[in-house]
Order: sequence, then structure tokens, then C-alpha cells
Amino acid sequence: MEDFTGGVTEFYEMKEAPKELYKIMKKALERGSLMGCSIDALVPARFETRTVTGLVKGHAYSVTAVEESHQKEAKVRLVRLRNPWGQVEWNGPWSDNSKEWASISKADKEKLHHQNAEDGEFWMSFEDFKKNYTKIEICNLTPDALEDDKIHKWTVSVNEGRWVRGCSAGGCRNYPDTFWTNPQYRLRLLEEDDDPEENDLACTFVVALMQKNRRSERKMGANLFTIGFAIYEVLHVTQRSSQHMPKDFFLFNSSKARCKSYINLREVTQRFRLGPGEYVIVPSTYEPHQEGDFILRVFSEKRNTSDEEDKHFLTIFQQIAGDEMEITANELKNVLNKVVVEHLKTEGFSLETCRSMIALMDMDGTGRLNLQEFRHLWNKIKRWQGIFKHYDCDYSGSICSYEMRNAVNDAGFHLNNQLYDIITMRYSNENMNIDFDSFISCLVRLEGMFRAFQAFDQDGDGLITLSVLEWLQLTMYA
Repeated sequence: MEDFTGGVTEFYEMKEAPKELYKIMKKALERGSLMGCSIDALVPARFETRTVTGLVKGHAYSVTAVEESHQKEAKVRLVRLRNPWGQVEWNGPWSDNSKEWASISKADKEKLHHQNAEDGEFWMSFEDFKKNYTKIEICNLTPDALEDDKIHKWTVSVNEGRWVRGCSAGGCRNYPDTFWTNPQYRLRLLEEDDDPEENDLACTFVVALMQKNRRSERKMGANLFTIGFAIYEVLHVTQRSSQHMPKDFFLFNSSKARCKSYINLREVTQRFRLGPGEYVIVPSTYEPHQEGDFILRVFSEKRNTSDEEDKHFLTIFQQIAGDEMEITANELKNVLNKVVVEHLKTEGFSLETCRSMIALMDMDGTGRLNLQEFRHLWNKIKRWQGIFKHYDCDYSGSICSYEMRNAVNDAGFHLNNQLYDIITMRYSNENMNIDFDSFISCLVRLEGMFRAFQAFDQDGDGLITLSVLEWLQLTMYA
């Protein structure tokens, strides 16, 4: 259903279904979601066999309604299903001819559209539904797929990202030294649900992480990665600026929620309920250094904002890039300097630094940055800008060369004393200070060299052999 509709699909095994499954199903139908359920046939020979209650194993039933009715002063929860065969129906309680229909009012019968017909559609109690069916699939549709204005639609946020080896492919929480380098997405839950459970004011949302292009690359030996995500609450006001959370944040804070397990599926989806506030979602592969593209989608009942890039910045990019949606080094210089000078005392980036940035992020070798490459670069600059501002204590627009060691270390590069000396000589001015342009230029060069080395170090032994041409190609376009 997901491939046909573009929605986000949740799967529930009945024996492990959440206690609020009935409520989830009812809300799903209110939002125009598609639902199907089935009964597993444990033995292949019994596939499509009919049970004594009239249900068929292995068939996909659709759920068409979820309602409540009053039966002798008690509420009964009912589910309406449709059999794909069109005639074979459930023959237990609340089936077309069952005695239960005589115990409810005429008004309830009309509300439930009860009719005695061999049309494949029937009612059953929610308890019987859970007992007889093995699993249920709920496909939540995006608002643009729904034409009925009366339907309560999901609020949807979509983010595309990429795990890059040596850069943003940090692996799961088991790898604390690199986990923080994974892409991070801010989620702001602004309004609690209309009908809270047991006075628990919380926001319901569904997170879906899908890896892209892995199936099409299977012929080249690519398999699905083992993927998952974790959600952290951002409590301190100082951390709520839209910047990349540093390593220490994840070392000293546990996740507020996370996917049930990391698994090698195309998509991992899970429903959560958290209080209003600000959170950061960290999608990752289980192992570090695995490159791949992904889409992270968040479906919420109420308003939320989920973003990685600054919307104002993205608007400027679109204006400068034009219809081609690619920018050159000169255009990159213009777009960066328009935004950076608003937040730092700086003269902006030099053309040479912007050329180095393009060389770092230019995955397709065009000498330009497309929107996706630009997003990765902008995310890095925001993270590095946060580090720079932390050490620029006097707001002078520069940091002391003695602080450069800590700043580089915070950026994830662990070097020896000789390399720190080289960096100081190369990037500091006559007053032994390093301005923002030089700071970014240094980190761009470090990341580019680390990434290039890891690309050549296929066996991971820390040694590489290069020809003269390979060495020149590596150093000239950096």
C-alpha cells in the first residue's frame, strides 16, 4: 500500500498490539488511512482455507469502519471488515444474521448501516477481531492524497538526508565517538492531542525512516542496511538554537524514545506519544561508515515542525540557484555570507574557502552543489559555527590559536601535537588568532583528507598506496 499511495505504514501483530489499538484504528479511519488485516496460515497447504467461523486464512481483509454501539446499557466496540472474495463472511457474533443485532436500537442499526446481504462485508466485535486475526497494517496517507476536506488530515514533515562515510555515517548509539556525527532533525511538538489518554497530555506522532535506492543497487551487490533512529529531548534553552548537538549531549543524555529495534528493512516505522517540547531525531545505520540516502518522515496529529535547514537560508539558495538548482563557488560565497554575517562578527567566506567546500561536498563531480549537497554542507557549517561561537568568548569574530586544539577536537578530529602545530602556523594570523573563514577552511580540509583516506583504505588497516596521478587528483581538487 505504501508504494501505491506514498503513505507511511504501521504494522501490528495482534499478540503484541498496544492497548490503545482500537483508538489507533478509529483515528486512522478518521484521517482517511487505509487498513488491512490477515490471518497467518502456518502451513502453506492451509493457505486460503476457510475456518469454521467463515474467515479465510492468508487473505487480505480491509477494515472499513470502527464504531461503538450500546447493548443493554453496555458499550460494545465493533469493527467492520470486507472479504476480498465478496461472499464468504464471518458467521460469529455480530455477523449479518446474529442475534446480537436484536439487542441494539434501530438508531444504532442505521448508524452502523447494518444489512443482511451476501456482499462480503460484515461486523464483528473488537475482541473477536483481535482473537481471530494475526496482524493489521495501517497505511497513513499524506494530506495531498486526500480530497475530502472533512477528513482530519495528518500534519507531515519530510526530510531527505544522507549518511556519508567519514562525515555523517556515525552508526548507532553503541558507537559514542561517532554517533553524534549522524544527521540530526529537530522536531518541535507544539500541541497535545485533542483526546488525551488518562489525562496524559501528550502528542501522538509516527516516525518513518526509509533507506533509498538500496533495491535498485542490489544488482551491484548492495544489500539493505540495518537502520533505526533515536529521539532525544532538548531541555536547555541554550541547546534550542538550530544547531547540531555535540558529542557530550549524547554522552550525558539518554534517549527519550527510540525505534523498537534496528533491522535490515527498507523502512522502520513506529508510533510515539511524547509531551509538547523540542526533540532531536537521530537516524542512523547500525554500523558506522555505511553510506546511503534516506528519507525521514514525521506524521503528527497536531502541528509540529521538523527541519534540518534554515527555511530563510533555503529561500535564498533557491533565489540564487535559479531553475537549475545548482550553485557555483561564487554563488555559494554570496548565499553563505548573506546569512553568516547576521550571526557572527566576520567578513564572510573567501572564494577559495567556498571552492574547498564545493570540493568536499561535490559527490557527482560537477563542480557545483545541488540542493541535497548544499543541505549537507549547510548542516556542517551550522555545527561548526556553534563550535566556533563557543570558543569566541569575547565575540571578536576570532578564536585564540591555543583554543584551536579543543575546537578541532570538538569537531570530531583527533590529531597529534605535530598536526596542531601545523594548523596553527597555516591558519592563524600575526596575532595568533584564527578567524571564522580560516576556521571553516581548516575543518573543510581536514574532513576532505580524512574522507579521501577512508575511501582508499578499503581493508581498514590504516595504510593506503597511491599512484602519482591518484595523489595529484586527491590534492588538487580539495
